[in-house]
Amino acid sequence: MALGFWVIGTDTNVGKTFVTTWLMRYFQSKGTAIPYKPVQTGMIDDGTPYYGDTYFYRQFSQTELDGRQVNTYSFPTPASPHYAARLEGQTIEGERILRQIKRLTSRYDHVICEGAGGLYVPLDEKRGYCFQHLVKDSKLPVVLVTRTSLGTINHTLLTVEALRACGIPIIGIVFNGFEGTELEKDNRATICRLTGLHSVTLPKLSEARELEKLDPGLADPLFGEMSVL
Repeated sequence: MALGFWVIGTDTNVGKTFVTTWLMRYFQSKGTAIPYKPVQTGMIDDGTPYYGDTYFYRQFSQTELDGRQVNTYSFPTPASPHYAARLEGQTIEGERILRQIKRLTSRYDHVICEGAGGLYVPLDEKRGYCFQHLVKDSKLPVVLVTRTSLGTINHTLLTVEALRACGIPIIGIVFNGFEGTELEKDNRATICRLTGLHSVTLPKLSEARELEKLDPGLADPLFGEMSVL
């Protein structure tokens, strides 16, 4: 049985894609592993248009990734998925995403699914279907990515409370972008004390390429003794 889980953020630009890619590399050293971004928005056009999230996966993957496997919906407007889809005259179907997750978990040892925005980001506004519904329907647990800076305590505790209220298991927390200040240390300690969750901390990097230098063993507190969830 595959080890599958979600990487969910407290909000936009918290580092979900970075953490997903880092965990992809961690699990590629242990078996077959694939990242999956069900919905991505915001096309980048530097002469050749591309989507940043799945492009980032491919840049750092230790194996070749099939774009048809790692993404289901892509919309050019950088916006909430429901709005970006509406602009293209499309509807995001949760059932289609769930079928793809099932296919991937039947083919790979490890499947890392990345969310979009925060937990309550709408996917299908007509149905009132948001990301937390998709995560719950997938029956997969969550790794929560959060900041270390001012404001993170409230954002993180609210997200943890929402996940627990939905009955979604939480593997642990990844504190991303740590710069070593006393405020950040206290924020991290406070969140861990109040949630009782395992955590790992990733430093703030000066450039994305430094991801390759991160010690894979940093993920062991979350996954070191786990083979199947």
